[in-house]
Amino acid sequence: MRMGRALSATLAVLALSCCASLARAADVSPALLKELAPTGRLRAAMNYGNPVLAQRATDGAAPRGISADLARELAKRLGVEIAYVGFDGAGFVVDALKQDRWDVAFLAIDPKRAEEIAFSPPYVLIEGAYLVRASSPLQKVEDVDRAGIRVAAGRGSTYDLFLTRELKQAQIVRAPTSAAAIDLFLKDDLDVCAGVRQPLEAYARAHSATRMLPGRFMTISQAVATPKPRAEAARYIRDFIEEMKASGFVARGLAASGQTEATVAPPQAQ
Repeated sequence: MRMGRALSATLAVLALSCCASLARAADVSPALLKELAPTGRLRAAMNYGNPVLAQRATDGAAPRGISADLARELAKRLGVEIAYVGFDGAGFVVDALKQDRWDVAFLAIDPKRAEEIAFSPPYVLIEGAYLVRASSPLQKVEDVDRAGIRVAAGRGSTYDLFLTRELKQAQIVRAPTSAAAIDLFLKDDLDVCAGVRQPLEAYARAHSATRMLPGRFMTISQAVATPKPRAEAARYIRDFIEEMKASGFVARGLAASGQTEATVAPPQAQ
């Protein structure tokens, strides 16, 4: 009897969830679906070069991380299937826009990217930081921009774009991906490796011959990207992200993937 009541309760919850999903999907206009899922599926670009936001599944399952969580929730609200499109770095995600390979992407906001991409308000804030050798004479972020200093960076990453504009004397040496930038830093005996703080800190903890410079050289605002000009899609995504932050969805997703050091972005005024 108890088992029967429990099963009935579970079925009722599932039915309510299904009805709620159908109601949300019914509110989605054909024009919005044409912009956000023109192939009938939501093609979501996953940047595995940023492990704070997206992590590959090792068993063939769906990817993990807040980017994947948001993509799944968005597809559910649209009433369409999700299709993950994986990339090893943000630069590859941006390049794939020209081949029409994704409908939404999870990228850092940057003015150069904004020429072709519409960005939602940020949902997560992370930091760009520097890794150096333990014996390096460099002691603070401001020491890096000097003649003769060579900085490893992942090609096309948001910090590559930022440092290209900001560094006046130091030289940027680019690796194909952010992960490969550490290898390049070591192999070519470069002075600094630039990147997202969390993976660089993890490397420094595991390798005593390296250390982090205190502070940050930039704040990286992570957002949901849609191709321009898809105005209705951009408006929908903006409201979706604000709701996901306010409801605690983003905070829960970060915690579930072990990324508690990342910061949920504050609400953005309408």
